[in-house]
Amino acid sequence: MEREKLGSRLGFILLSAGCAIGIGNVWKFPWLAGQYGGATFLLFYILFLVVLGLPVLTMEFAVGRASQKSPVHAYQALEKPGQKWHIHGYLCLIGNYLLMMMYTSVAGWMLHYFVLALTGAFEGQDNAGITAMFADMLGNPAITGGWMLVVVIAGFAINSFGLQKGVERVTKVMMIALLALIVLLAVHSCMLSGASEGLSFYLKPDFAKMQEVGIGSTIVAAMNQAFFSLSLGIGAMAIFGSYIGKDRALLGEAVRVGCLDTFVAFVAGLIIFPACFTFNIEVSSGPNLIFITLPNVFNNMFLGRLWGTLFFLFMAFAAMSTIIAVFENIMSCSMDLTGASRKKTALINGAVLAVLSLPCVFGYNIWSEFRPFGEGSAVLDLEDFLVMNIWLPLGSLVYLLFCTSRYGWGWKNFVKEADIGKGAKIGVIPFVRFYATYILPIIIIILFLIGMNDKFHIVEALLGA
Repeated sequence: MEREKLGSRLGFILLSAGCAIGIGNVWKFPWLAGQYGGATFLLFYILFLVVLGLPVLTMEFAVGRASQKSPVHAYQALEKPGQKWHIHGYLCLIGNYLLMMMYTSVAGWMLHYFVLALTGAFEGQDNAGITAMFADMLGNPAITGGWMLVVVIAGFAINSFGLQKGVERVTKVMMIALLALIVLLAVHSCMLSGASEGLSFYLKPDFAKMQEVGIGSTIVAAMNQAFFSLSLGIGAMAIFGSYIGKDRALLGEAVRVGCLDTFVAFVAGLIIFPACFTFNIEVSSGPNLIFITLPNVFNNMFLGRLWGTLFFLFMAFAAMSTIIAVFENIMSCSMDLTGASRKKTALINGAVLAVLSLPCVFGYNIWSEFRPFGEGSAVLDLEDFLVMNIWLPLGSLVYLLFCTSRYGWGWKNFVKEADIGKGAKIGVIPFVRFYATYILPIIIIILFLIGMNDKFHIVEALLGA
């Protein structure tokens, strides 16, 4: 069967960016920036995006384009006889399922909140009322499960129409609408009466604030967010490399995707911080920022129902763009493994993922007594930990070692593939081989160990012993 191709380079960039641009950009990035001092966090985030994210993103694209296979078969096409790198291909597929098991539920929350904003459900509610609405949603498996099913059915239905007619066509429209919405919302937010104070917090570095919250904590948080923002390590980007031609060098394409990803995260801050400062809302309120804090902001805003509706529509687009992209990865892997048609693969995977997503739905109601990390945690926290703290960093390390080690694909083969075509070449950058081979793996391992320690307090336990 001839491999499908994307219809245009714009489709590749928007689809890859759509995979990267998700809830992490528009939900997690603003509240992290709020907690860690605004502009100082932003500076470190951009620095680490360049030195951590772009090299690994280029490698994933290269593995995909050179192999012309999905992640489950990509290593087999490039590894030497007898090697076992291809085992990671199957782990990539598991990682995509794990990511979607929680992502479909949170995307459902976004769609639910879009409908609530559209119908005026937030109007007249005080902070206690809006807090209760969020708790009521999570506590009702019919609501959260119903919206999860809508997300799963819609995502696989779009993918069933094919790469160009379904995935590329819908993602192009969604991404262009997302970019238009975010600019419109940011312009409006920056015209509010308290915008200057919010913009100062967000754009003017305050190193005293950084010292107050902890220099090390700020750097580690920015490093983690930059690294995980691009969804690296589970083949989610490698798949799109397999769909593109060889007319463009891959570092330049990685930079474009990274810029779009950063642009959306940055502009999300331009929406949120001026609004929060205008209405005296605490910007460091954490994960509640989107679902509790911002509905209160829109309630106090002129034409708040309109702006709230547009904001949650933007959030829904961001979530769905990632879901469609990751569903495509799952579909491609499944078709490579089984030889089944695209429509049959969509039907089977839709049923499988609907069942696999139920634990996350039930984690806040039927299974609320299951607290994997103690009081206040739920199934979603366990799934998030497995993906963010284990699959992504260790998966990225495997891609990195495969592309730099002579026991893998090797540096020369990687650079030869990455530098084909017009645009920026990775092979001409001074010291890049030394950095990628010896420095970057150490950084990734440190990130992994920090993630383990943050969750299990290993260092404290050893010191206590």
